[in-house]
Amino acid sequence: MKAHRLRAAGLAVALLGSLAVAATPASAAPVVTHTPSNAACETDPATPKRQFRAMWIASVVNIDWPTKASYTAPDRIATQKAEFQGWLDLAERLNHNAVIVQVRPTADAFWPSPHEPWSEFLTGTRGQDPGWDPLAYLVAESHKRNLEFHAWFNPYRISMPDGAGADLNKLAAGHPARQNPDWAVAYPVNAAGSRLYYNPGIPEVREFVQTAMMDAVLRYDIDGVHFDDYFYPYPAAGQDFGDAATFEEYGDGFANKADWRRNNIDLLIKEMGEKIKDAKPWVKYGVSPFGIWRNKAADPLGSETSGSQSYDANFADTRKWVKEEWIDYIVPQVYWNIGLAVADYAKLVPWWSDVVDGTDVQLYIGQADYKIADPAQPAAWQDPREMSKHLTFNRDYPNVAGNIHFSAVQVRANRLGSADIYAAEHYSRPALVPTMDHLPSRPLMFPVVTGATRQADGVKLSWRQPADGVGPFGKATSYAVYRFDGLGLPTACDFADASNLVATLRATGSGTQSYVDPTAVPGQRYTYYVSTLDRLYNESIPSPPRFVVR
Repeated sequence: MKAHRLRAAGLAVALLGSLAVAATPASAAPVVTHTPSNAACETDPATPKRQFRAMWIASVVNIDWPTKASYTAPDRIATQKAEFQGWLDLAERLNHNAVIVQVRPTADAFWPSPHEPWSEFLTGTRGQDPGWDPLAYLVAESHKRNLEFHAWFNPYRISMPDGAGADLNKLAAGHPARQNPDWAVAYPVNAAGSRLYYNPGIPEVREFVQTAMMDAVLRYDIDGVHFDDYFYPYPAAGQDFGDAATFEEYGDGFANKADWRRNNIDLLIKEMGEKIKDAKPWVKYGVSPFGIWRNKAADPLGSETSGSQSYDANFADTRKWVKEEWIDYIVPQVYWNIGLAVADYAKLVPWWSDVVDGTDVQLYIGQADYKIADPAQPAAWQDPREMSKHLTFNRDYPNVAGNIHFSAVQVRANRLGSADIYAAEHYSRPALVPTMDHLPSRPLMFPVVTGATRQADGVKLSWRQPADGVGPFGKATSYAVYRFDGLGLPTACDFADASNLVATLRATGSGTQSYVDPTAVPGQRYTYYVSTLDRLYNESIPSPPRFVVR
């Protein structure tokens, strides 16, 4: 370490000690000096301190954002920005802490990519420049709300049936698939739902799609890379994916085509993870597969289910990816109700919990908000409390670290008042994103609260961040604000859940930070603390207390 960094680090440590002493009244209990593990404290399961909460915002066929109506708006760009702001408003209202946004739905791009054309879902025309950089805006606006931004990519899908379908000539001019027609496979053949896919068995294809996606990782400040469940396409009755010639060319050493296909997807997952971590070790990498890996009848390691299997249908060996720790998180789409015979939520969640146990891979559950009140679904989905029951069930499985809801329009629809119910019972307080101890971090200096004043719109707090990114100390990305009634000093366990967590907010630079607590009751005495969070939500010890007496 260079000499000036050593001096800076020494000053910071000295400051840490002097502030702790100065802020503690001689007769008071000591200032909190650590945050305990929840296991050491009695906590409220309804207000977990850490829980991943998000919704998928799908762009393919304009499911969520942007809307097709925005294409013809007098100011399309302003309309699409306003639409996205609306989704961020909803995320904030539900105390979510992340958004999963689809930015490469069909081998295209929501940013000016040098590799692939502009997405048709921005303007209605394949390859048309929308006149702005949507991805830059999406990331910046999400971060302003202190929401993690996970860029959702579909690796191999090229077209949709109501778009180019199976016709290469309908793709945007200059599309890589038009330039390399041998890369593309139409599936199913001669069917209404036919579309184009990149052939995962061609090494050049695998390298190309990774390069196309890594362009966004390298150029934008995203927090995560997210794949959904589409690898090889779901099988159509009586048809096999047209890669016989590819298997003949590249399948040496594999006993059958199925094992070869699984290896092709294994290579995609493993290599993409390595490229992400080589470029930006802090960027998280996750996959949201079909909810069943294998049924126990087919494999003794499988779940007590009898539905389709991702291992066989999509050639996605999702259990292996967890055990090999090629990914940072997995989000099985457990899109079934509690008690469903074929695929019981109450059997799949424990199975997935066992899969991640002892690994560095976090488990979030994909939730099917789109099934709520659908008359075609089982009776359980007509119960406004079904989704809340799912989240309550998860509490018995500590390995379940959060939930992602599909999709944004369904969350907003709030059918049967279901979203209101589960938000009130499970998302009533803010929550920090779970930490990932296997990703790099540095110790964080706590902030120094310089002011706490009552004003017409609430209590205004001000603070500064000493030694921000200096020497051994990490960089402040955001802050957590805690409020306690009265003027007593809390114990460490009082910080172990979110009962007293008022808000998290993004750092706004190296100067004075501020926050107005609009929920502060006039005349009520309070004790406030602020802690520092880095971009992976590692947390400093709390600041010395700041009292509001009147």
